[in-house]
Amino acid sequence: MRRPLVLFALCGVLGFSQAKVVNDGYGDFLLVPAGAFQMGDNFGDGESRERPVHTVELDAFYIGKFEVTNADWRKFRDDPGYDNVKFWPNGRVMPKDQIPYWTQANNHGGGTPDSDNYPVLGVNWDGATAYCNWLSEKTGKKYRLPTEAEWEKAARGTDQRRFPWGNMIDRTRANYVGDQQFDTGKPVGSYPAGASPYGAMDMAGNVMEWCSDWYQRDYYEMSPKKNPKGPARGAYRVMRGGAFFFEGQDLRSYARSGAWPSFQAYRMVGFRAVREP
Repeated sequence: MRRPLVLFALCGVLGFSQAKVVNDGYGDFLLVPAGAFQMGDNFGDGESRERPVHTVELDAFYIGKFEVTNADWRKFRDDPGYDNVKFWPNGRVMPKDQIPYWTQANNHGGGTPDSDNYPVLGVNWDGATAYCNWLSEKTGKKYRLPTEAEWEKAARGTDQRRFPWGNMIDRTRANYVGDQQFDTGKPVGSYPAGASPYGAMDMAGNVMEWCSDWYQRDYYEMSPKKNPKGPARGAYRVMRGGAFFFEGQDLRSYARSGAWPSFQAYRMVGFRAVREP
C-alpha cells in the first residue's frame, strides 16, 4: 500500500487546528471549515426546487480540489478491488465496458492517449460511491460523495455568490456550451480563475457531479438546519454543477437536479469526492 501523504499548509504558523490541504496519495483535498451558510436561490433566477433560501450549519470537511480524473478512476478500474461487491451499492458491480466514453478519443476517454488529466465521464452514482468506498479502504480514511449542502458551500462559500468566482458568468472561468468546437470535458483545473472560495476547481461547468443525497424537489421546505443529508429515500440522486453542454446560466452554484443512480450516465456526468477530517 502506498504510504499516505499529509500536507499541512500554514497549519501551526497561523494556528489552524486542521490542515488546509490533505493528500493521502490520491489527490489534494481542501478544507471547508465548519460553520453556517445560506443555501438556495437568493437571486430569484432559479427554479422553485432551489428555494426557499435557508440556513445550514455544517461540520468541517475536505472537498476534492479536482473532479475525479481518468487517472484516478484507472487506479480503481485496474485494481482487483473493482470487482469486490462489498464496495458497490446493492452488491452490483458495474461492468467496465458500461462506460463507452472510456475508449472515445473525441471525449478524451481514459483508455485513449494523453487523457489522464481529463475528468472521467459517464460514471453513474453507484460507480462513484464504489470508488469512494474503495478509496476509504485504501487510505484508512473516510471518503464519500459530498452531501448536497456540502457541495453548495464548497462551490459558493458563505457570501451567497451566484457562481464559484462571483455573480457574472465568464468564459475565462468555466467550460460550458460553445467553448470549443466539440463540447466535451477539458483537463481539470483548466480555469484557475474559476476556483471556488476554498480553491476547488471546475465546480461550475466541465462535468456534472453526483452528491450523496436522494433528490426531492421540495426538500428545502423541510431540510434540517444541521448537516442535512437529504430525504431518507427516493428514486433519484442529486446532481450539481452544470456541464460542458449547459448554457452559462445553468452553472449557478445553487442549481440542482436529479438522476437515477444506476443508470448509464451520460458523457457530461462525473463526480468529486469528500474526505472526512
